[in-house]
Amino acid sequence: MRIFIFLFILLNAFTGLGQYHFSGQVSKENEGRTVYLSLIEDYRKSSRIYLDQIIQKTLVDSLGYFQFEGNNLLDSNRVYQLHLDGCSDELKTNHFLGQCDSSESVLFIAKNKDTLQFPTSFENQALCTIASTNSKSSVFLDIDALKEEMIFEFMDYTSESSTSLNSKKWFKILQDFAEGSDEPLAELYIYDFLSDRKNETHAYYMTDVKLNGYYDELLTRLIEKYPDAPFTLQYENELKGDRVIQNQTDTASTESYWKYLFFGGVLFLILQVAYFNFKRRKREKKKNPFDMLTVQERNIMVKISEGKSNKEIASELFISLSTVKTHINNLYKKLGVSSRDEIRSIL
Repeated sequence: MRIFIFLFILLNAFTGLGQYHFSGQVSKENEGRTVYLSLIEDYRKSSRIYLDQIIQKTLVDSLGYFQFEGNNLLDSNRVYQLHLDGCSDELKTNHFLGQCDSSESVLFIAKNKDTLQFPTSFENQALCTIASTNSKSSVFLDIDALKEEMIFEFMDYTSESSTSLNSKKWFKILQDFAEGSDEPLAELYIYDFLSDRKNETHAYYMTDVKLNGYYDELLTRLIEKYPDAPFTLQYENELKGDRVIQNQTDTASTESYWKYLFFGGVLFLILQVAYFNFKRRKREKKKNPFDMLTVQERNIMVKISEGKSNKEIASELFISLSTVKTHINNLYKKLGVSSRDEIRSIL
């Protein structure tokens, strides 16, 4: 509790200085390594470091602390990234190709005069918790947790029918969550994921973009809030291009076929959702704290009981290391524990 009070006082102290202040802590083993601060104006370029996006860099000190400060950021919200990895200055090629070991990064929303803290959490986990004067800063962490739940569900049910139903379900969940955040940048983060041609979601996206008015509504929100931003024009051009491709591939016969398939799928989806909601309500009536855990959290709990490390868990469950850390934090909170040994003792 004292830590949170200290962070609150610290955040408010820097708010009145007229400049941004980003600081955090990583493990002491990172002493002397470079932490990069990047501005992400192209939402398709957030997976690694890009030379043209770096705006500042600093070194980790002997205690594992780092900080950025200044007054040169934009006055409206933008997407930024902190990135730390094990590449030395002699390995710049690998560094910018994302081929370095022990890479850690975090995306967040901020603007000039914001103060952000990236404290270590349970088990000295770094760059997975954000304390900020900006209420939108940590929205990407919440979205990443939802994305991992979606990916896990797709892996668990791989039939064509399940894929179609899960696509409809998760597109709506993610889009509703992002829209509810009242921040179009969060919606662009979701759009980048769902429309990525490398993802299995792209096929469904090409159907959804034709039938769903959500995408035009997002464009309106972007124009209203970020009229001159490059990502607004980027989104508008991509939307137009995808719809041209969709129209070129459609024929009268396929349109009729997909219309009947769509309405049949919707009916089946309604029945499935009603069934899942019924099952969920039954589970929620129980008071056992284990019932509050998601499927992914339970899987990670089992892996912990088997003595697996975070890296091994990430490899076996096909999720990122930072996501494993986030799930472990959630496990500690829901179960009221503070160590892996306590988790093992209650299994």
